[in-house]
Amino acid sequence: MTLLRRRTFLAASLATLSLPLATAAAAQQLSLAEVSRHLNSFTTAQGEFTQINADGTISTGQIYIKRPGRIRFEYNPPDRSLVLSGGGSVAIFDPQSDTNPERYPLAETPLKIILESTIDLGQSGMVTRHTYDGTATTVTAQDPQRPQLGNIQLRFTGNPTELRQWIVTDDTGTQTTVILGDLAKNVAIPDSRFNITAEARRWGG
Repeated sequence: MTLLRRRTFLAASLATLSLPLATAAAAQQLSLAEVSRHLNSFTTAQGEFTQINADGTISTGQIYIKRPGRIRFEYNPPDRSLVLSGGGSVAIFDPQSDTNPERYPLAETPLKIILESTIDLGQSGMVTRHTYDGTATTVTAQDPQRPQLGNIQLRFTGNPTELRQWIVTDDTGTQTTVILGDLAKNVAIPDSRFNITAEARRWGG
């Protein structure tokens, strides 16, 4: 088995293990209203994540969310990268680079859908697929005004409703999977964690 195939197998195994076994009470598809309610039930969250990259490699780290518009991915060694969203922009800090972080508008990534101040997956044209596989409910959403930017596939389990993972497909078709650990919700997270300019200074940019 090649290295890439081993990584792909491990990635698939991780994605499966991230979803607990369904109980009889949870064995039903969650409505768009219910998953929207869940996402709106917290404005901040933090915890561990596992990321499956497009090439099959796997990264881990800490995630911090503060709606609207802010998210922070701190990657563990040997990666040590940082992805930060704040002030309407996304910045990617690469420890191997001596240049300023790569930046692009948050509005151009499907991730913005779950970082809105109010999340409504029931609005017209946003959800393109809504399925249930006996264990988890999957909702695929896009910006109805700019579907060409890609989509985000959200997986939820029930009883109680929890967001377990997402897959972002960008405008080139590249997919990145994020599997969430247990999240601490509605906790205090300082705004400074999402300040791209201040972070760039710390990185020497």
